[in-house]
Amino acid sequence: MTKMADNASSVEIVEGCRLPVLRKNQEHEDEWPLAEILSVKEVSGRKLFYVHYIDFNKRLDEWVTADRLDMKKLQFPKKEAKTPTKNGLPTSRPSSPEREVRKSLDLNLPPATAPSRGKTLPTLQKRKVEPVPLATQVSPATPVPSLPSSAEATQASVFPAVREPTPFKAREEHEQLTTLTTQQNGTARRLIPAQPGRKRKANCGGTDEMIKVLQYNNPQSASVFLPPPEDSQDSSDGIPSAPRMTGSLVSDRSHDDIVTRMKNIECIELGRHRLKPWYFSPYPQELTALPILYLCEFCLKYLKSLKCLQRHLTKCNLRHPPGNEIYRKGTISFFEIDGRKNKNYSQNLCLLAKCFLDHKTLYYDTDPFLFYVMTEYDSKGFHIVGYFSKEKESTEDYNVACILTLPPYQRRGYGKLLIEFSYELSKVEGKTGTPEKPLSDLGLLSYRSYWSQTILEILMDLKPDNGERPQITINEISEITSVKKEDVISTLQYLNLINYYKGQYILTLSEDIVDGHERAMQKRHSRIDPKCLHFTPKDWSKRGKW
Repeated sequence: MTKMADNASSVEIVEGCRLPVLRKNQEHEDEWPLAEILSVKEVSGRKLFYVHYIDFNKRLDEWVTADRLDMKKLQFPKKEAKTPTKNGLPTSRPSSPEREVRKSLDLNLPPATAPSRGKTLPTLQKRKVEPVPLATQVSPATPVPSLPSSAEATQASVFPAVREPTPFKAREEHEQLTTLTTQQNGTARRLIPAQPGRKRKANCGGTDEMIKVLQYNNPQSASVFLPPPEDSQDSSDGIPSAPRMTGSLVSDRSHDDIVTRMKNIECIELGRHRLKPWYFSPYPQELTALPILYLCEFCLKYLKSLKCLQRHLTKCNLRHPPGNEIYRKGTISFFEIDGRKNKNYSQNLCLLAKCFLDHKTLYYDTDPFLFYVMTEYDSKGFHIVGYFSKEKESTEDYNVACILTLPPYQRRGYGKLLIEFSYELSKVEGKTGTPEKPLSDLGLLSYRSYWSQTILEILMDLKPDNGERPQITINEISEITSVKKEDVISTLQYLNLINYYKGQYILTLSEDIVDGHERAMQKRHSRIDPKCLHFTPKDWSKRGKW
């Protein structure tokens, strides 16, 4: 280790360099993953390096000392002179600092606006934006390819690279998930007449399929699997698809820079917990140099010292989030907070949430949003556990914009409780809902698990009708659960349950799936009780600017 430190002092390491860095894995064993140097600083005569581990989540980024760097495999940043350009700027993030790359581009590249006659530059300006087919993604029945073909790689990179405003029509195409309609394969569909006496919701219209449920059978008995739709935007299986940029809180990566890629808060003290942030959050610059940032756990106001916090607590009268308490059962309560009426609290909540959410951006204009804060009650007050936000008016059936369970309360079932509560609100509103995309990795796991458990719970409760196999439609599942139809279908495909057999769709529940579901439900102790919910939906369209 001392030799490596000596090498680090003799060789100047600059931003953009890549080299293996020592870290502990989950088994507390040493490993040397490749990392990129994002920043270098000197503290008390000692150099520190901020590293991002390649192919690892950004929340693992950290400051390391020189003795953890493997200087033998040091890779200096490359001057990307042959990078395809658009309007004189690179279309993808370079590995070296942006100012150096721009300087090299100005020196080495001819102007992008005047190509010589007969030659074409490899720009993406005229390439048509197309939805990424599901075939390029990984499904449970498809092995992970080692490297995608050049055509697939080009198609997958078109949307994020162009960074132009997407036309409304193309935007709608990107937003659609998997669907079961006759437009995809009209010859393979079997229309079912509408059942008399059954009310349909307006947003669940369209062709629906009658699906028979076959339990405890071998799932391999069906010969034909449901063909994958072409417009899926579900990136849950490992390969990211073109991101949607239409969500109200979706982060715009075109403005992402070195500053926002680095954590700027060392530690946050919130009540009896100390939290280590995962990502950048735009707290005031003068607070980022503090070893600990103190937050009032009831109004979420940020303070620079413990003495300031103690003085604030003598004046702060809040012992619960501002707003209306709309649910209480046991020690769990939910408060509804209007982003217009409680602007300071909402902005402070967004600042705290940004420390643990990377896929969403921060809006100081909180007026169009409602915030639902889950708390745990004890003798000192109502302590924040997590929250989700939603738009007051969503034209795309979003029932969640951001959702977060604070780290001290994770892996205790609170995430599913937040998700379940969001769908209970949708049931009261008489709508189906879906979360804004893209979801974070942890958010995607929570939603996948909730959708799977909810749908399997319904399928296993179905009773045979006149001795025949029980039947149910996709629309009926959507109406019962308030889960959007596209999410129902993608979950059935994710679980590999839906098969096309002898002219009809059959859901095959194997013993392994049933046993796994029963084990998961035994661990799920906390559930939302609709009887404890006191919520009256508002028609925000009639309220002007709220």
